[in-house]
Amino acid sequence: MDSLTQIVLGASVGELCLSKKIGNKAMLWGAVAGTIPDLDVLANPFMSRAESLAFHRGISHSFFFSVLGAFVFAWLVHSLYKKTWHLKFEKIFASSLMFFVALILCAIGVMLKSNLVSLIIYILIIAMSWWFYQKRIIGSYTKSISTEHPDYKDWVVLFFFGFVTHIILDSLTAYGTQLFAPFSDVRIAFANISVADLFYTIPFLTGLIISSLQSDFKKKRWWNYAGIIISSLYMIWTIFHRQQITTVLENTIESKELEYKKYSITPSILQNFLWSATIETDTSFYHGTYSDFDKEKIFKTKEVLKNHHLIADAKDDDKTINILKWFTNDYYMCLVRQDGRVQLNDMRYGTFRGSDYGEDDFIFKFILEKDSKGYYFITDEAGRPSPEDREAMMPLLIERIKGI
Repeated sequence: MDSLTQIVLGASVGELCLSKKIGNKAMLWGAVAGTIPDLDVLANPFMSRAESLAFHRGISHSFFFSVLGAFVFAWLVHSLYKKTWHLKFEKIFASSLMFFVALILCAIGVMLKSNLVSLIIYILIIAMSWWFYQKRIIGSYTKSISTEHPDYKDWVVLFFFGFVTHIILDSLTAYGTQLFAPFSDVRIAFANISVADLFYTIPFLTGLIISSLQSDFKKKRWWNYAGIIISSLYMIWTIFHRQQITTVLENTIESKELEYKKYSITPSILQNFLWSATIETDTSFYHGTYSDFDKEKIFKTKEVLKNHHLIADAKDDDKTINILKWFTNDYYMCLVRQDGRVQLNDMRYGTFRGSDYGEDDFIFKFILEKDSKGYYFITDEAGRPSPEDREAMMPLLIERIKGI
């Protein structure tokens, strides 16, 4: 899931584990735990583009790390508390967190094509976050909460549940998570929810914010539970909803009389009402979308040739090609760009327009070149739609959700 959702989930877990001892600082440390697994991206500058694809959501997103990492980070934080160094760390992290949230909201302002709105939001969030940090996190305010420091076991519990809930949530998306690394590189991807879903995050965030403003521990706990329960019920609904969408896809395959090998479905970004499907045949993919508000209960698909012959000259030990095949779960097609280079596209996510399949339309694309030894590598050019295309994506998404 997106970073904000993981921070909210971690903060909620922290509140459940330690708020009775350290108040809202438990949310802060829970947010730390919810952030740590995604810090694997810090290794990107030291890896090739292909290697970073394989490393992300790898060992740091495994059950192995959740157990071992919990003991290690619990020891570090417990040591910080013994020497009161935690106060400086909490201040730095809280400041960084509020700037991060402000930037996200500014980005929303930009999407709304209002720089003035972005500036106002940024200033308000900074001011409110600073007040909240001083009054609600640093200040002693909660009546029924003790001031004793957590022991080592308390920190182990917080970090374990912070890590394990993070990786389980990620495994529910289509991207895939290596839950059993380092013993297996199989990626678990249930694909019942998008990597960012407002309907999951907003109730969670609302309950957490209201909880953080409570002075009574029982009310504090109740509001946090409310956010967890509402978001969890929505998550459960997405699991059953995915099965309904699967039935629609299977009916589509039957009506088109396709001799398929396998298929993949995933919800489009920010919601669970518009779904993308990829059906594989021997030579092609049939890709299309379906909205719950479509008049016909059928996926609107278009045939796209695989063109796998374009990389047929890849050596058996070509690391880049092997990683891309693994990453896409073999749902990839190739095309020749206007500049003559080969581009490999992940068909699971399709295109941001949902109908055009040109070189600039794919959500996940990888531009390939060869080194002096004849091995492929991914260029450093952007693999996502341009800022202009991303800006156009939201109106197109909303229109398609409305149904056809």
